[in-house]
Order: sequence, then structure tokens, then C-alpha cells
Amino acid sequence: MNSENAAVLDERSGMAFAYADHDDVSLGSVSPDVSAELSPALLTPYRFTEEHEHERKGFEGIVGSSAALMEVLGLVRTVAPTDSTVLIEGETGTGKELIAAAIHAQSKRRDRPFVKLNCAAIPLGLLESELFGHERGAFTGAVTRKVGRFEAADRGTLFLDEIGDIPMELQAKLLRVLQEGEFERLGSNQTQRVNVRLIAATNGDLLKLVSEKRFRSDLYYRLNIFPIPVPALRDRAEDIPLLVRHFVSKYAARMQKRVDEIPVEAMTVLSEHSWPGNIRELQNFIERSVILTPGKTLRPPLGGLRQASESKPLEAVTLEDAERDHICKTLKKTNGVVAGSHGAAARLGMKRSTLYYYMQRLGISRSKNSRSTCDNHPNRRIDQQN
Repeated sequence: MNSENAAVLDERSGMAFAYADHDDVSLGSVSPDVSAELSPALLTPYRFTEEHEHERKGFEGIVGSSAALMEVLGLVRTVAPTDSTVLIEGETGTGKELIAAAIHAQSKRRDRPFVKLNCAAIPLGLLESELFGHERGAFTGAVTRKVGRFEAADRGTLFLDEIGDIPMELQAKLLRVLQEGEFERLGSNQTQRVNVRLIAATNGDLLKLVSEKRFRSDLYYRLNIFPIPVPALRDRAEDIPLLVRHFVSKYAARMQKRVDEIPVEAMTVLSEHSWPGNIRELQNFIERSVILTPGKTLRPPLGGLRQASESKPLEAVTLEDAERDHICKTLKKTNGVVAGSHGAAARLGMKRSTLYYYMQRLGISRSKNSRSTCDNHPNRRIDQQN
């Protein structure tokens, strides 16, 4: 048994690598009694030897054996013993918080606080107070002194989710505490010093925010010391059966049901679905499936999943592309005629000169045979039936 197979499942805790509301301390726990009743075909056949026990410590919340997941766990093992800042990148619902918790659990700070804050969930006016605290009377409603998350995480780890939502005016203060380890509470001139390891997470493109002048470049490079990309569920589809079995066990135990069989057809559909909402979506779907199951065989509502899989995803369209397409379609209907009561300008409800301006701006021109550059524009999407 190699190390790649050693850290794929913790059957004692029964927790899964999933987006979760971690205020629910029972999330992922499986009743030993219920687990014992499940058939061997339903339970994952992984077992751990004494030799590999140390390799899975800190990974109790993670389930999977895919190469993509093993690569992430390898990065966690590498960076955890250091005090370096980590930037976890991945789509919503991929389990970024669990990766942050695993880094903390394997670090030298494991016995110190692990403090979490979702920056997108806090109103902008209160975010500075949440991060750095405030003194009594610092603002209306500040009736007592408040300790911020940085102070609460002193000598431990602070996990800031959705770091890209921090406003520009706070980013300089965040950069200072990362570089100097010091800050002031709101309403105070006294400098506080802290020793905090920061783990940040984002589901967006921070570099794009930098180019748009919405995120400081110096803060980005300070956060991007050790990036860890977390794969989407569609990129580790071989882990879906393990996750399905886990969530079935979890919700069956919670609802005091006995579900000991998952039909092969159902597992095939679940494994082939793209899961745009990642593990969060899978978790919620399995919970609904267990609710709908009257007996011992899981009865998931697969109709909705099949329809979603068969429907063609919408192509991303920019405003400029949408304008170009609409003008091109109108020109096609008028055979390239712009002016007149039946021309494209009249159909679009604009002056002829205005339409010519839009055509010039969007790179649409007409040749002598009334064909427009829409017919060979690389970004066009003209409905050929119109």
C-alpha cells in the first residue's frame, strides 16, 4: 500500500471532502451502528495499516483517491510545516475551507486557534471591525471593546475566505499586518502586534482584479506565495462514488433510515453529471434523495439531472458580442439595407447615423453586394434560420 492510497478516507470520522457549514459540528459524522448495518458493497473498502496511520492525520475531512486530489494533498503536506501564506483557489463548493483546516491541523500551530472569516458575508462597513476589532465608542453601536479576528488568531491560523471581496481601502491595512504583524483597532492609536499565519481563499481571478485596479498588486503577490488550486468535482469524477456513499450514510443516519443499496444506474448518472455546484450541489442532492427514499434502496430524482446534462450550456456572451449579433441579425433580415422605413436603422429604433456609428465601432461593414462582415466575423453568432 503506497502513500497515495493511505490518505483517501477516514472511516472513523466518516467526514467527506465537501463544502460544509462547519458550524454544524455533526457534519459528516456517521453513526457506528448505522455504518455497521450497511452492506459491504456500499461501504468504501479502504482500510489503513498501522504503518500509514501518520500519513492521514489532518485529513479526516477528506475523501477521494483521484490523482487530482492526491496532488492537492501533496501540496498541503509540503506547505503545512512552514509559516508561509497560502492562497487556495477553486470554484465555489470545492472544499477550500477543509483544505485550509488540513493545513492548520498539520502545522506547528495545530494547538493554537484556527479562526475563520468569510469576507463576502460581512457588510463592508463592519469588515474592518471584524478583522481588526474596535474600541468602545469607535462608532455608533460600539458599546464595548471588540477583539478582531487577527487578535483572536494570535499564534494560530486565520482563514479568510473570498479574499477578493475585501475593499481597496482595507487592503493596505491587511498588507501591513501581513508584512509587519501590527495594526490598530478602530478608534485606537495603540499598535497591536500579532503572530498569525494567513490562509486565504478565492473563487475568482485575483490577477484579473489586479488588472482592473480593484485589488492591490502588492497584496496579491504577498498572498500568492504558495497557491493551491483545488479541482472542481468534474475534474475528479472518480471520487463521486465515494462521496455519494458517504453522504448516503450521513443523511440516512441523521434521518434514522436504513439505506443499504445504491442502484448501478443511479451511480452511473451521478458519476457522469457535471455538478456545476461541485460537492455542495452533490451533498444537497443526496440529502434530497435520502428524504425521498421510502425503503432500503436509494431512489434519487435522476430526471432533473438528466435534463441538465442533456441541455446545452449557454455560451458566455459579452455586451459587445450581444450588440454585434443583434445588429448582424437585423442587417440579415433587411438584406443589408440600413436606411429607409424598412431598413435596419428603423427596425432597431435608431437614426441611420447612430447605426453607422455602432457598425463602425463593432467592426461591421458592408460590401457592394450588401454582405456584411458579420458573415466572416470570428465572434458572430447569426441565427441562420432568420
